[in-house]
Amino acid sequence: MKKLIIASTSTLHGSGYLEYLMPTLAVFFADVKNLLFIPYARPSGISYDDYTAIAKKAFAKIAIDVKGIHEFENPKVAIQNAEAIFTGGGNTFELVNQLYKNDVITVLKEVLNNGTPYLGTSAGSNICGINMMNTNDMPIVYPPSFITLGAIPFNINAHYLDPIKDSKHMGETRETRIKEFHVFNKIAVLGLREGSWLEVLGDKISLKGNLTARLFQKDTNAVELEVGVLTIK
Repeated sequence: MKKLIIASTSTLHGSGYLEYLMPTLAVFFADVKNLLFIPYARPSGISYDDYTAIAKKAFAKIAIDVKGIHEFENPKVAIQNAEAIFTGGGNTFELVNQLYKNDVITVLKEVLNNGTPYLGTSAGSNICGINMMNTNDMPIVYPPSFITLGAIPFNINAHYLDPIKDSKHMGETRETRIKEFHVFNKIAVLGLREGSWLEVLGDKISLKGNLTARLFQKDTNAVELEVGVLTIK
C-alpha cells in the first residue's frame, strides 16, 4: 500500500527546514530509524553532501538518521533496502535527469507502490505526478524523459501562487501557464499552495494543511478543493 506525503514546500516563511511538517512526520515515520535522502535536485546548486546535512539535522529532531543516496555504491540497492525515502526540492529537471542517469526511477516507483514510506517536497513532490511538465523550474538540463513516478493520477504544481490583485507584473500567472499546458494535454493539475500537502495511503488521497488547493482540468473552469479526501481523475 502506498504511503506518501507530497508537500508543496519544505520551508514556510519564518520557520526552519521542515519545521511546519515535523509533527506530521513524527507520526508518519513513527517506525522508521533510518531514512534514505535523494539530494539530486540541488537547490541553489549546493552539493549532495551539504544538502544531505540539512536533511540530517532536521530529521535528528525526531530521532531518524539520514544518509544520502550518493553515499551508497549501488543506488538501486539503496532504494530497495530503504526503510523510508525523502526526495528534497530544488530543480526538477536535474532531479529527473539524475533519476534516469542513475537508472533508479523504475525501482523507486516499485518500492513506493509496495509501501515504502516516502516524503517529497517541491521537486520531490513534482515527480510523484504522471509527469514533471507542471514544474516551475528552469530547464537547466534535458532529462531523457519527462515521465515520472505516476504515484498519483494527476500532476502537481508546487508553490502554487494566486494572481496578486492590482499587481503591475505583466508576466504569465501560474493559471495561465497551466491553461497553456491543457491545450495539448489532458492530465489534471493540482495547484498546491505552500503550507499544504497530500497524504496518500493506498488509493486514498487527502489534502492536508489549512489551505484549499486549486484543481485545473482540460476544458473546464478551475475549482478550489477543500481539505479532506480528494477524488481527481
